[in-house]
This record gives sequence, structure tokens and C-alpha cells, in this order.
Amino acid sequence: MAPLTTVDTTNRKNLLLLAQLRWIAVIGQLVTIWLVHFEFAIALPLAEMLAVVVFLLALNIVSLLRYRRQESVTNTELFIELLLDVAALTVQLYLSGGAQNPFISLFLLQVILGSMLLEAWSVWTLVAITTGCFVSLTVWYRDLVMPHSHMGGFWNLHVQGMFICFVLTACLLVLFITRITANLRARDAHLAELRRQSVEEEHIVRMGLLASGAAHELGTPLTTLSVILKDWESLPVLAADPDLTQDIAEMQGQLARCKAIVTGILLSSGEARGEGTVRTTVRHFLDAAVADWRTARAPAGFAYDNGFEPDEPIISDLALRQVLVNVLDNALEASPDGLVLRATRRDGSLVVEVTDRGGGFPADILAELGTPYRSTKPGAGAGLGLFLVVNVLRRLGGSVEARNRPEGGACVMLRLPLAALSETGA
Repeated sequence: MAPLTTVDTTNRKNLLLLAQLRWIAVIGQLVTIWLVHFEFAIALPLAEMLAVVVFLLALNIVSLLRYRRQESVTNTELFIELLLDVAALTVQLYLSGGAQNPFISLFLLQVILGSMLLEAWSVWTLVAITTGCFVSLTVWYRDLVMPHSHMGGFWNLHVQGMFICFVLTACLLVLFITRITANLRARDAHLAELRRQSVEEEHIVRMGLLASGAAHELGTPLTTLSVILKDWESLPVLAADPDLTQDIAEMQGQLARCKAIVTGILLSSGEARGEGTVRTTVRHFLDAAVADWRTARAPAGFAYDNGFEPDEPIISDLALRQVLVNVLDNALEASPDGLVLRATRRDGSLVVEVTDRGGGFPADILAELGTPYRSTKPGAGAGLGLFLVVNVLRRLGGSVEARNRPEGGACVMLRLPLAALSETGA
């Protein structure tokens, strides 16, 4: 089943509102028929009018079944629903006095609802149809014998009917237009959120292009330095000095690390991806990432608990590896001597929790988690770490949660569906 769009979701909600309005219409028609026929002693064709009520009940049952199918609702379907309501109202008015019936203005309620729910062509079609029905009811209708028609003022039955119709229409319009407007506001808010995510993803793309370009530019000088260092190794003057030999070896090691970082940037930006694809398992992936981080950072107090069972084959993702590094780096900066990483398996997902004993997150950072450049750390680029974490996890179908622990410190939980890391998902 295809996912529902924002418009589809709004139309489904509006279909439910029409069904709720129809229940009120059914109850109102039954009450009105009972009052007019039995209390006011105005003879009505009960069989025919009750048949229309049964039709509305059947239509509502069909509409609710359609709503529960969790499929998209089109403008045409809403248009047909309103047309059937107009047809039922027209028949009821034909059976009870035609255009002389004070409830004739309920046609306007249908038009107003249509203007809120339908596309322009549908609304104008509805206006034309209701206008035609109004004109037709001035010619074809069943006449009613109205007692006390000579009484003036509010005691005239026609005036009382018009008053009841006015109050009913006003209440229904306030109730349902408020609900429909809320649906439209929810749709607009969802669209605004999608636009915000699009801007963030564009920001990530720009950062990736910048990183990829920088990696390409660094490739040449790093290669040049590597060649020079190899030449230095072969020079007798330098080879005779143990201190210089040791320094050259250290420089070569750091140069090799720079090359590995540049390669990783190119791989994570999508270049040379076929060469960098590595089949591994969740446990091995986590163990390797944590081991490399531990070697590079040498944390004083770090506990690692890999409780992911049973193991699962995956495709290694350098972006996810960088996510772990960013979260661990932030936690290490907040709490150099009290850092814990736990990995577990929950409901088909990899869950990684990183806890520290630092000062925790400020409330405004928690409220806007993952917003770029929102950080307590000074300096340009602060806050991009969590921004990348949130967006990489979102791209992979996962989520990030952050909270402050009651005993002190913070906890960041990464949740990622295993399907996103499988060979098919990757």
C-alpha cells in the first residue's frame, strides 16, 4: 500500500467529519418528522421520508467502512458524498412543501461545507446543482396543509421553522468549520515540517559537497608529503640519526591516518562506494568502531557493553560509524571519566545508549535537538555533530532521543531498524 500524502490524510479526516455531520442530520430529521407529524398535526408522507433517513444511514455505514480502509480519499469521493446529501435533502424537501419549507436554506450549508472541502470546480458544480434543486422545488413538490398559518410574528409555524433552521445551521457551521480548519492547520504544520526537513537535508548535501571537495584537494599534498618522507628515509644523513628516524616514522603514521580520513570522507559522500562496501555483522561493526575510537581518544573511564543478540549480518555504513564517533566525542567532552555505551536488540532494531556523568543538556537544546548551530559550546560549527547524528539516523529510518538522567548526566539513545542496514536496505 502506498503511503498517504498530506492531502490524502486531510481528506480522510474530512470524510469522517461528513459522516459525523450526517449522523446529526439523521437525528435532526427524525426529531423534526416526529414533531411536525405528531405534535403539530401536519400530515407527512412518513414511509417515503423514513426511507430517505434509512438511505442516509446506509450511506454513513458505507462512508465509515471506506474510512477504515486506510486508503487515500479523493476530491471526487468527497464531492459524491456531498451530492448524495444534497439529493437526500432535495427529496425530503419535495415531500414536505418544496421551496416553501423553512429548511430550504440547508442547501446553503452544503455549499459552505463544499467550499471548505472541495476543489474549485467541484464547489461551483455543487452551487449549480443546489441552485437547480432550489428552482425545481418551487415547481414540483407535495403541498402541506399548515394549521395556524394566519398567526403572525414568532408564533407563525413557518417563522419558527426558519428560526430552528437558522440556529441549527449556525451551530453546525461553527462546529464543523472549526474542525475542518483544524485539519487544514494540521496539514499546513506538517507541510512546514517537511519543508524544514528539506532545508536541513539540503544543508547536509552542501556540507557533504564541501567535505568531498576538501578531501579531493587534500589528496594531492598528502601524496606529495608521503613521497618526500620516503625520500628522506633513504638519505644516509637522516638514517644515521635515530631521533630523526623515529620522527619520520611518526610522521608517516600520522600521514597514513590523514589518508584514511580522506578516504573515509570520500566513501561517506558516495564516491568510490563500491570499493568501500563491507559486509559485516552488527556486533563486529560496533566492536570495530568502538575499538578505533578508544585507540584514537584513549578515554580514562569508558565502559562498553555489547549486548546485541543474536548477531545480524549488515552492510557497514561509514556515516553510521561517524554517528557513533560524534555521540561518543560529545559524551567524552561532557564527562571525561564516566562514559558508558550499551548496545541491545529491541523489536527488530539496533538500540545504542550512550550515557555520561556530565552536566546534562540544557532545556532549550533538548527542545530543539538536532537543530544546526544550537550548542552550548563556543566557536563556529558548534552543534553540527548532533545535527548530523539526527539527520543520518532519520535518513536510515531511525530516531534519536536525548534526556537528562535523574542521577546526573545525560543519555543519548540511537534506534535504527535492522532492515535499513541489511543488504537490500543499504
